[in-house]
Amino acid sequence: MDAVRKWNQEFQEKYGRPRKMYCFTMGCQMNAHDSEKLIGVLTEMGYVPTDKENEADFVIYNTCCIRENAEQKVYGKLGWLNTLKKKNPELIIALCGCMTQQDVVIERLQKTYSFVDMIFGTFNLYKLPQLLCQRIESGKQVMDIWKEGSDIAEDMPSIRGQNFKASVNIMYGCNNFCTYCIVPYVRGRERSRKPEDIIEEIEKLAKDGVKEVMLLGQNVNSYGKTLDKPISFAELLRMVNEVEGIERIRFMTSHPKDMSDELILAMKECDKVCKNLHLPMQSGSSEVLRRMNRRYTKEKYLDLVRKVKDAMPDITLSTDIIVGFPGETEEDFQETLDVIREARYSTAFTFLYSKRTGTPAAVMEDQIPEDVAKDRFDRMLDILNPIIHEVNEVYVGKETKVLVEEISRHDESILTGRTEQNMLVHFQGDADLIGHIVPVKIKENKTFYLIGERI
Repeated sequence: MDAVRKWNQEFQEKYGRPRKMYCFTMGCQMNAHDSEKLIGVLTEMGYVPTDKENEADFVIYNTCCIRENAEQKVYGKLGWLNTLKKKNPELIIALCGCMTQQDVVIERLQKTYSFVDMIFGTFNLYKLPQLLCQRIESGKQVMDIWKEGSDIAEDMPSIRGQNFKASVNIMYGCNNFCTYCIVPYVRGRERSRKPEDIIEEIEKLAKDGVKEVMLLGQNVNSYGKTLDKPISFAELLRMVNEVEGIERIRFMTSHPKDMSDELILAMKECDKVCKNLHLPMQSGSSEVLRRMNRRYTKEKYLDLVRKVKDAMPDITLSTDIIVGFPGETEEDFQETLDVIREARYSTAFTFLYSKRTGTPAAVMEDQIPEDVAKDRFDRMLDILNPIIHEVNEVYVGKETKVLVEEISRHDESILTGRTEQNMLVHFQGDADLIGHIVPVKIKENKTFYLIGERI
């Protein structure tokens, strides 16, 4: 870091400006949090962030590979960067994240995108200073891809997008191997952070003014199993609940097969844990769930939904749903609609099944024709969206507390924030309320957001 910092200082003295860096992030909240660390490291080395990619001296893409179109977008942007680099040969281009963990991607990058200066993966983000120094000294492409990771780097600098909210990794990797998912192959096996390291990080965040933390993991419900002294996620949740200064706690993702009674009780009893649960269903058909390797049935999922709602009647549920998985019949699809009707989600992330090379589902027989899958998808939304509207209608006329997050992009007099149940609320207010939790009365339901009035 010192060597790169000195290199950047010499540049600033010579040209009267700092080197600028641009970070483009794709994918999940895990990737977004990784990018906060990358930006933190680059800032400490003397780079200044810019939102204008064509002005940057260092461009880094933190990639996603969950869906094929995410990869195609990266290749398209790399083509544009190649043109930019021809105009500015000093530009350094870096590629990291999930996409680079795939052999087929590395082969393509080596063959077609030799102008990319640095390529590294998900396991060695902390090596960014070393890799950049190596690139500066050699002038040649640097590639460092690890197939597996064991060590967890603590205390990496991080620059958050919001000073009142923060994400905290509690574990890395995934052991579930759902047949449609590439994540275990690019993020590796489960590795849990020590609880004392997590609590120390959250305590520092609280002292820095953070009010809400999001605990992140591919499957937080299996947290702690790989530790020398195993503890459960429920126990960790209770520990976080005791951190002074933190007012809201969220977490994701929660795999239904590992959702325990102990965790439900902890959610109920911990006053800072938000009464909102993201519980991916994926499909309502037990047969499709079996082929997905989800390791629960429709009946077990619905039993879990009932148990959660019985314990916390005011809780809202969100979910993930895949339509058109290989072999899905019309009867299977109707089972998914049954679950939607009973679970009554406040939000759902819905997807048409997308083949991912390297996953078992990609070579399954009975791939669903696109027109059939699209028809089912549209019919699902016809059932789902009215239910979301009905769930949100309950809040009209009621008072709630909203953590104000930002000014509306469409109207500077309107603020946007979220309730404990993760409902998006717009209301009139001044920008100095950003970062504060304020009482709001809900006046109108717009299905995917609510209109409120500050009390």
